[in-house]
Amino acid sequence: MCVFCQIVSREVPAAIVFEDDESLAFLDHRPVFPGHCLLVPKEHRDSLVDLEPQLLGTLFGNARLLALAVEKGLAAQGAFVAVNNRVSQSVPHVHVHVVPRTKGDGLKGFFWPRHKYRDLEHMEEVRRGLAEAMSTLRTF
Repeated sequence: MCVFCQIVSREVPAAIVFEDDESLAFLDHRPVFPGHCLLVPKEHRDSLVDLEPQLLGTLFGNARLLALAVEKGLAAQGAFVAVNNRVSQSVPHVHVHVVPRTKGDGLKGFFWPRHKYRDLEHMEEVRRGLAEAMSTLRTF
């Protein structure tokens, strides 16, 4: 059983800030800033792609509310909301990071270096590959 499942089952303590029938939010034990929350589905799912559409809607609806809560409850000016999917996912249980933000807090965009396209042809090659994959994956 993963540590997030143990938090959901209360086998491992956590500072819980929100719970409903399908999800649980708690403070990250290694926060980027105080108030950094992790929102998890109660049922174990390894990654974002393992979520059913209904659960995805519920989870991100709650992520939206949590982003609003960090603004209201912590006087933040906004929130950074992120999901690692497999790579850099320290716990193999899908989780949404909701991090309070204020102007001048020192967090600069993404946490990794940016890589440019070689040229416009490379950009088009990447765009085409993604567009083709999306057309075969869309189910609605």
